[in-house]
Amino acid sequence: MKVTLNRVNDNYHFEGKGASGLPVNIDNKTGDEVNGSSPMELLLMGVGGCSAIDIVLILKKQRQEITSYNMEVEGKRKELKSAKPFEAIHTTIYLEGTIDEEKAKRAAALSFEKYCSVSLTFEGNVAITYDIILNGKKL
Repeated sequence: MKVTLNRVNDNYHFEGKGASGLPVNIDNKTGDEVNGSSPMELLLMGVGGCSAIDIVLILKKQRQEITSYNMEVEGKRKELKSAKPFEAIHTTIYLEGTIDEEKAKRAAALSFEKYCSVSLTFEGNVAITYDIILNGKKL
């Protein structure tokens, strides 16, 4: 796997591209004009996106009807030398539709514990937890 980064302006705005060729704007959050997501935000999006794809795929294979899928991903950072890496990441998955509760729980567990390469990349260094809200009810 390979990605490219190209500097867009005289500051910290970069355009990243992967194999799809679709651009992702990356920027530093300290300036007046922000033109993209920060690298740390992109890490959280990676965790959320990876697990969301897994969960939807698993539930679709089980013929569950998903009418809405939303997710919030929050990272807790720590001070480490001059950096601030994540020490914990918590996701809240909001599912709506005709979905069996046990299948929703199992799909999330499979994603975070077995299939999501992004989450597994953090294994041993960052605690990743999740909640599932199915049709307004916390499971």
